[in-house]
Amino acid sequence: MVTTGPICEKWCLASGGLRLWCYGVRRHSCLKDGRVLFTVSPCSFICPAAEYRMSETMSTNEEKKLPLNGRRAIPPNNSNDEENEVPEMEAFGLIPRGFNPRDYLRVEDIYMFKDPHEINKQEHHTDKYYNPKLIVRRGQSFQIQIYFNRPYKPETDQFWLEFLMGRYPQQNKGTYIPILVGNVLKPGQWGAKIIHRENNSIRLSIMSSTTCIIGKFRLYVAVLTPFGILRTRRNSATDTYILFNPWCQMDAVYLDDEKEREEYVLNDVGIVFHGNVEDIKSRSWSYGQFEENVLDACLFLMDKAELELSGRGNPIKICRVASAVINSRDDNGVIAGSWNNTYDYGVAPSAWTGSVDILLEYYSSKQPVRYGQCWVFAGVFNTFLRCLGIPARLITNYSSAHDNNANLRLDFFLDDEGKVDTRLTKDSVWNYHCWNEAWMTRPDLPVGFGGWQVVDGTPQETSDGMYRCGPASVQAIKHGHVCFQFDSPFVYAEVNSDIFYTKMEKNGTQVVESIDTTHIGQLIVTKEVGGDGMMDITAEYKFREGSDEERLALETAVMYGVKKQSIQDTTYQPQTDVEMDFQAQKAVLGNDFKVTVTFRNKSRNSYTATTYLSGNIVFYTGVTKSEFKKHSFSAKLEPSSSSSFDIVIKSSEYMSDLLEQASFHFFVTARINETGKILAVQKATVLEIPTLRIKTKGELVAGKETSVIVEFTNPLKQTLENVTLRLEGPGVLRTIKKQFGRIPMNSTLTWEVKCIPMRPGLRKLIASLSCDALRHVYGELNVQVQKP
Repeated sequence: MVTTGPICEKWCLASGGLRLWCYGVRRHSCLKDGRVLFTVSPCSFICPAAEYRMSETMSTNEEKKLPLNGRRAIPPNNSNDEENEVPEMEAFGLIPRGFNPRDYLRVEDIYMFKDPHEINKQEHHTDKYYNPKLIVRRGQSFQIQIYFNRPYKPETDQFWLEFLMGRYPQQNKGTYIPILVGNVLKPGQWGAKIIHRENNSIRLSIMSSTTCIIGKFRLYVAVLTPFGILRTRRNSATDTYILFNPWCQMDAVYLDDEKEREEYVLNDVGIVFHGNVEDIKSRSWSYGQFEENVLDACLFLMDKAELELSGRGNPIKICRVASAVINSRDDNGVIAGSWNNTYDYGVAPSAWTGSVDILLEYYSSKQPVRYGQCWVFAGVFNTFLRCLGIPARLITNYSSAHDNNANLRLDFFLDDEGKVDTRLTKDSVWNYHCWNEAWMTRPDLPVGFGGWQVVDGTPQETSDGMYRCGPASVQAIKHGHVCFQFDSPFVYAEVNSDIFYTKMEKNGTQVVESIDTTHIGQLIVTKEVGGDGMMDITAEYKFREGSDEERLALETAVMYGVKKQSIQDTTYQPQTDVEMDFQAQKAVLGNDFKVTVTFRNKSRNSYTATTYLSGNIVFYTGVTKSEFKKHSFSAKLEPSSSSSFDIVIKSSEYMSDLLEQASFHFFVTARINETGKILAVQKATVLEIPTLRIKTKGELVAGKETSVIVEFTNPLKQTLENVTLRLEGPGVLRTIKKQFGRIPMNSTLTWEVKCIPMRPGLRKLIASLSCDALRHVYGELNVQVQKP
C-alpha cells in the first residue's frame, strides 16, 4: 500500500464500483483488499498533477507554461471559458492488436431537450433565455436522451456522465462531476437514473446538487470497455448552464413566494425611482437578463473578477466580487462613473435605457463602458443577479448620506451671518441613491439575518481594499448589528445620519446651532411586486424616528463600534418656540417658479428674523456646481402666528448653468435677532422635464413586422443640437439609436422604427433623448404582443 495521502479519487467501474486512487504519479492503481488488481494510465481530469502535465501538452505549438509556486499543485482555476483536452480513448495500458472501439457500446447522439417549449426549460423557468443551449437550475432534475449504436444492455454495458468546468477540473473542487446511473435520485445530490428505454435510446433524469457551481459545464458520456474508456467527442451543443434555483427549498437563494419569484427573477423590466423625496419621479429600465449573449457576459464578469470556480456556488461570494467588478475604479470593471456633467467619448448616464448594451459592449471590448451613475450601476447589477438566478431588486434611498467615517454625522458649517460656508462644508446629501438588494441565506451570520442583503456597485468607499459594498444584512442594519459583515456600518450611516449645522467661532471653537435628525433616509422605496407602482420599504431599514426601538437600535450600533457624537458634548441649545419651513412650487424646465419660506411663532413674544436664502445648482449627489440665487430679507414674527414670504426664481437665473437632472438645492438660514439663535433648513427640488411620446401602428403580433413611432416637442426657447434618441423593448426590439442634427424650439420630431416582436405577452417599450442642453428625457409604453 502506498502511504502518502491521495490527491483525488474516481470510481473504478471495471471492478464493481471500487475506488481508483491517484497519487499524482504517472499511473493509477485499482485496489481491492489491499491487492493491486490492475494499473492504468493517469486520469487526466482528476489528478491535478497529471492534468497539468496533459494540459500543457495539449498543443505542440503551445510552448508557454503557466507559472507555478510552492503553495499549489496547479494554477488557479478561475475561468469558466477555458477548457482542457479530454481524451476520447483512455486506454488501460497497452491496447491489443485488433481492438476496434466500434465493436462496443458507442454514443451516437445526445438530445438535450433544450428548446424553449420543451420540458427542461419549461420546468426550470429558463424558457425566456435567448440561448440555444440547455439552461437548468440546480437542485432540480432535468432530462436528456442518449442514442447508442445498439440497444443498451444494463447487465453488461457500463457508462456514466461527466460534467466538467474550466481548464483544471477536479472532483473535490466541484469542477469535475462524474455521475453514475442508479435507481433512485436523492434530492439535492448529483445522480442519474433511466426513466425510459426504447430501441437504441435511453432517457435519463439527472439531478444536480443544490450547492452546485453556477456556470457553463461541458458534458461527456463515458463508456467502459475491457481495454479502456471511450468518451464522446467534445460537442459544444451539449454544454449545460446551471443557475441558482429560487424555486428549490434547499438552495441558498430559495424564495417561497411565487409572485415575488416572478418579479425578482423573471421580470426583465424594472422601475428606477429618482427625483427627490417631495417630488418622486420614475423611469423604466430594461434589465434584459434573457437577451442573447447576456448570460455569457454575466459569467465573464466572474472570470474578470478572478473568482475561483469552486466559489461560484456561493451567492455571498458572487455578490461580493460582483459589487467590485460592476465599477471600474480599481479593476477595469464594467462601468466608468462620471459625476462632473462631462461625458466625452462616451454616453451620458441618463441616455441609457437598459443594461444589455452596457454588458455586451463590455463583454466584447473588455474595456470599461463610459459612463454611469448610481442607477446605471444598480441597473446592471440587477441584471447580473437575476440572470444567474439570484432574486434581486433595485432600491432608492431618498436623502442619502455619504458618511466617509461612519460617525452618523454630516457637518454643514455656517459663517458669522448664518450662511452656509461652502469652503468648510465638505459633506453632502444625495437627493437619492440607488443600490440593490439580493435574497439569500447567510450561514456566516447568526440565525435571522438572512433574506434581503444590500449590495452596491457604485464606487463610494473602499472595502477590503476595493471599491465595493456588501452584502450587508438589511435585518442587521435595522437592528443596529453593524458588527456583521460586510460593510454594515456604511449602509447604516446612509440611512441614519444626522445633519449638524455648526457655527465656527473666530477662536476656532464650534457651536452647534441646529440638528436635523429626520432628513437622512426619509424614504426608501422599490418597485412593487407585479406592477409599476412604488413600494415603501423604509420600515425594513429603520424603526420609526424617536421610538424606543429606534433608540435601542442606535445604542446597539454604537456598542458595536459606530461612532456618534453626543449632543451633550456640544453647546447646543435650539430655538424651540419658532419653527421654519421651506416649500418650492412645482415648475417646468425653462419657466419661472417661486419658493416660500414659512415661520411659525409659537410664543407670546415678537421676534424679527434675518433670513438668508441660497439657491444652488447641484449634482444629484448634493455636490454644488454653482450658486445661482442669493436673497436676504428681514421677517417680523408676530406672537402665536404664522408668516409666509415668497421669493421668485427666474428661468434666466438658472438656465445657463443647469445640470442634466434639473436639480436645485436650497439652504435657508434665519437668525432670531432677539435670542441670537439660528434656524436652518435645506431642501432639494427638481424641475419637470418634458417627456417622449411612444405609439405603435396597429396590433402587435409575434413574428410580424410593425412600426413604433417616437415623438418629441422641444419646449425650450433654444434649438437643441446633436440629439440622440434610443429605443428598446425586451422581446420586441433590440436597442436602436439615431442621431438628429437639430430640433428648433417648439418644433416636433417624429421617428418611426420598423421591428418584428419575438415574444408574445405584455411588453414595454422604453425611449430616451439626450443632448448637451437637455437630458433625462424619457418615454415608455406598455404593449400587448399577440400570439401569431
